[in-house]
Amino acid sequence: MPRDDVGDTTPERTADDRWEVARPLGGTSLDGVRMAGFRDCTGSGLDMRVLPQPAVIVVIGLGAGPVTVENASGHRPLRGLVAALSPGPARIHGESVECVEVALSPRAAYALLGVSPLELDGSITGLEDLWGRHARLLREQLADTTSWQERLALTDGFLRRRAAGAPPMDAEVAGAWDAIVSGRGRVRIGDLAASCGWSRKRLWARFSAQVGLTPKRAAMLVRFDHAARALLAGERAGDVAAACGYADQPHLHRDVQALAGCTPGALAGLTASTET
Repeated sequence: MPRDDVGDTTPERTADDRWEVARPLGGTSLDGVRMAGFRDCTGSGLDMRVLPQPAVIVVIGLGAGPVTVENASGHRPLRGLVAALSPGPARIHGESVECVEVALSPRAAYALLGVSPLELDGSITGLEDLWGRHARLLREQLADTTSWQERLALTDGFLRRRAAGAPPMDAEVAGAWDAIVSGRGRVRIGDLAASCGWSRKRLWARFSAQVGLTPKRAAMLVRFDHAARALLAGERAGDVAAACGYADQPHLHRDVQALAGCTPGALAGLTASTET
């Protein structure tokens, strides 16, 4: 959904006056969880490129119709979806979109999804495929009220109940992820393994199972996220490559093409209303 919403607010319009956005007053009750409500104010439709980011994205649709996910597997209409950390090139289309969107850090996703992140298979999954009738009941509850703050509170409570008794991520895996994030993706995998006292092979296996990516791919994703934000802000590709730790501009080009399915120039041309 659009990224030009900031802060904990009551519903407000975004810069292009198309989207109403609401965030929970006082934030959420769980660490690593962010959420917002979105409504297309004009009914002009959604055509959005999905960009990889260091969070699992859960979308609970509330509009009259489904959104359609278009990716390498074809077209699939969904009332709710879960996008993996690196979901592959994809677009989402919809009319009169209204939804609650939840962003989960890998640590929160491990506790809340109910499946290993590996089972998302680097793609976009139907929410009911993961949460079954619980997803349907939550969507019905949210649709029964027009108050964004009540909707966000209901979603927060639902997630809090799912988190109760959920297995924690290994401290070593969580520490490795935190090191990748704090280093903006510019880390050596051998150093990560040494810092947690594990072999590279053990770190690779445990990290992949609990995060859904290998440590190397996770570092690539975090570095890409910083680069994508800079490109969207209008910075030159050469400057972005140097600032974000790429060997050169072709290296940036290869990573953007691999993760976003487009060139840095095409990525820089996206507007806030056509990416998430």
